[in-house]
Amino acid sequence: MADSDNDVVEQKLRNELKRKAGKKKIKRVITLLIIVMVVAALAYIYLFNKKEGRWPWQKEKAATSAVKEVETKVYENTFTTTIDLSGYVEAYQSQTLIFRSTGTITEVSVNEGDTVKKGQCLAKMDDTTQQYAVADYEAQIEKAKVNGSTRDLELLQLQLKSAQNKLDYTRLYAGFDGIVASNDISVGDYYEAGDDAMKVIDRSKLKATVEIDEIDMQYIHLGMKAQLTFDAMPEHPLEAVVSYIPTLGKYTSQGIGVKAVRLTIEDPPEALAPGYTFEGIIQAEGETKLTLLPQSAVTTSRGTSTVVKKMEDGSKQKVIVTVKYLGEGICQLLTGEVKVGDTLIVRKTDITASVLTKMQDGGGGMPPDGGGPR
Repeated sequence: MADSDNDVVEQKLRNELKRKAGKKKIKRVITLLIIVMVVAALAYIYLFNKKEGRWPWQKEKAATSAVKEVETKVYENTFTTTIDLSGYVEAYQSQTLIFRSTGTITEVSVNEGDTVKKGQCLAKMDDTTQQYAVADYEAQIEKAKVNGSTRDLELLQLQLKSAQNKLDYTRLYAGFDGIVASNDISVGDYYEAGDDAMKVIDRSKLKATVEIDEIDMQYIHLGMKAQLTFDAMPEHPLEAVVSYIPTLGKYTSQGIGVKAVRLTIEDPPEALAPGYTFEGIIQAEGETKLTLLPQSAVTTSRGTSTVVKKMEDGSKQKVIVTVKYLGEGICQLLTGEVKVGDTLIVRKTDITASVLTKMQDGGGGMPPDGGGPR
């Protein structure tokens, strides 16, 4: 009986120890969770301060504006317009000669580099068949004049004209006075109709086509002089004349409207060959006075441009204007109630103020990385 009582007491002791051990384990878990939460809260506060420049319980500071207003003047400047050019020269006229018949070349009367006259026969091919056809129709016409009807005579004359044309197709003729620039045929060659045979150029003048953008076209007119400098003869600039201005312009891949203006060089030197490149300028005649203002003074919204004008009493007035951007931050005033000498208000960013603002805002109890002002 005594043994049974001892077992009961021992079991109670064991249960009590287990209960106490469980309580201790729960306390340790709770303590650990509290520590983790405290560490997480401190980390959040630190990162928040580093990012926002203030403690989470502090109110957010109103942004300090780094934009200030400065004054500028509308002014006038006098310009002499210079238009830059570049390109290459070509022969004033160029003719690619072809036979319009197929056959064997029987005569070539010129070589590359020879001078030729307008209408000169330069080459022939075998024309036996064509010569026979012409002679045959001429004979038939003679007979028809004696025995044939008027209708028969008219038909024969048309056939004779066709045969004479086919005879001409076996010959090459120069279309103008010039020089043989290339010769791709020789006696004995078999030639297919339509293939290139010769090229004749007129280099008594040279021409060049230059693209001039829509802004500069207002200064260009026929007869204007251009000064061109060639790499082949850099010490001797040549004068060219604006000889053709097209009616239509074109739109380039860069989004610019241009016109292809032609320049002509009269009596070019022998050293200057078609294909040579140049740089040059066209100097606009006279001087142009422009009313100018900074681009920063212009605000454009929904296609309407405005400036803020300072009045004599110190008040500010918004004025609608039309301007043209000239580059380098300058605009030309085209229309608007603004004149030379007027004061305009420009809103601009004060870089120094922006830096100081950031330095001050970053000091909410902890300096920004790298420290603060010393």
